[in-house]
Amino acid sequence: MSAPVAVLRELAGLFIDDGALALAILAIVACAGISGAVMPNGLVVGGIVLLVGCPGILLANVLSTIRRR
Repeated sequence: MSAPVAVLRELAGLFIDDGALALAILAIVACAGISGAVMPNGLVVGGIVLLVGCPGILLANVLSTIRRR
């Protein structure tokens, strides 16, 4: 493996350490965006989805990591 490829993998690993967490956050952001575009008070609903969803996903990820160890 060449050095630039190794550096790029390490750099990507800094941002995407846990693939399931990254996908779950992307799903929450997509849900917030869709609700913001579709619902009449979409900005408020989208904000609530983000406010509740992101910490909820983080808590679920921490609890599952604790159970695995």
